[in-house]
Amino acid sequence: MTTTANERSLQKETIAMHLGRPDASVGLVNWPIHRGSTVLFDKVGDLENSGERKFEKGTLHYGRFGTPDVFAFEEVISALEGAYGTLCVPSGLAACVLPLVAFLKPGDHILVTDAIYGPTRTSLKQFIARQDVELEFYDPCIGDGIAELIKHNTKVIYLESPGSYTFEVQDVPAIVGCARSRGVITVCDNTWATPMFFRPLEVGVDVVVQAATKYISGHSDVMLGLVSCQEPYYRMVREAANWLGYHAAPDSVFLATRGIRTLAARMERHYKTGLALATWLEQQPQVRRVIYPALPSHPNHTIWKRDFEGASGLFSFVLDASRERAIKFVESLSLFGIGLSWGGYESLAIVSDPSKARTVTRWEEDGVLIRMHAGLENERDLIADLTKALALI
Repeated sequence: MTTTANERSLQKETIAMHLGRPDASVGLVNWPIHRGSTVLFDKVGDLENSGERKFEKGTLHYGRFGTPDVFAFEEVISALEGAYGTLCVPSGLAACVLPLVAFLKPGDHILVTDAIYGPTRTSLKQFIARQDVELEFYDPCIGDGIAELIKHNTKVIYLESPGSYTFEVQDVPAIVGCARSRGVITVCDNTWATPMFFRPLEVGVDVVVQAATKYISGHSDVMLGLVSCQEPYYRMVREAANWLGYHAAPDSVFLATRGIRTLAARMERHYKTGLALATWLEQQPQVRRVIYPALPSHPNHTIWKRDFEGASGLFSFVLDASRERAIKFVESLSLFGIGLSWGGYESLAIVSDPSKARTVTRWEEDGVLIRMHAGLENERDLIADLTKALALI
């Protein structure tokens, strides 16, 4: 599918509804699922020509390179992110790792935010660094100070804003400005905000990754990742996906496409409920501090307000309690599940310790960090549940 000039002028909520749907000749509102490996051609020359074009957008060549329903979903994401092209991959972690495989070679240097998603940190240390790539973490609040860390062999700067668990909001434009001036590629994880609330490519980022497992799908039943690229990097990323044999399951893409249609409405609700819970928690005597970029008390609130159009439902707070009592608090909640991931319709709460996943910064808060995801339940019911659990400790 091709995005027309008229479609590009639409607002993001409308784009999410109308792009990536079948044309009138199909007669359906939604694309049917295309499960297939072999693609048949009328002539040998047609097959050979498709092979020469297999790393281009929308080329039907072999099932692993995509099918019409996958191409349609990728087109929606590209329009929302403002990208030249998007690639679906099997998981959010696959999306985070793919650009690193595409861009880095032995002898290169990569700068990585110290507040990075834990599994990505593990992949960097246990896989990428083994390829003779120099790995260096930086303070997520460094801003244009990152210029002092860029070396002659720095190839990539990896950002994630806000950061995992502790939600530092990076000065993305400042970091990108330094990177551009030195010819360094920037990759940004945008899972927390989604393109509904932040579009990193618009401020100069080269590649955006996100776990469609989370808000894009929205129902905790999909494993899927997305890599959205500026034009110079799209082919490189597709070629790397081919090296790794990445393929997004068509059923997962179907569910994620269904999720994208309600993304705008869900994100507004997550934002409203998250802000209500964070504001309420900030007033409770058992809570030392709430870490939510949308709160004026957040140290990077000014940057968040400048760059973001909203906030998701994911945030943390520091409970003034021992670990044992913090566990009792979480286990006493009846409307908040205990589980990994987030971004679904359900609320979640887990006990966390960021000190175990830091290199150049330190987590020295007194108390226990609780990471919370505000789902789509009624906020009064969630606050009542929190009130009951806090009373028990």
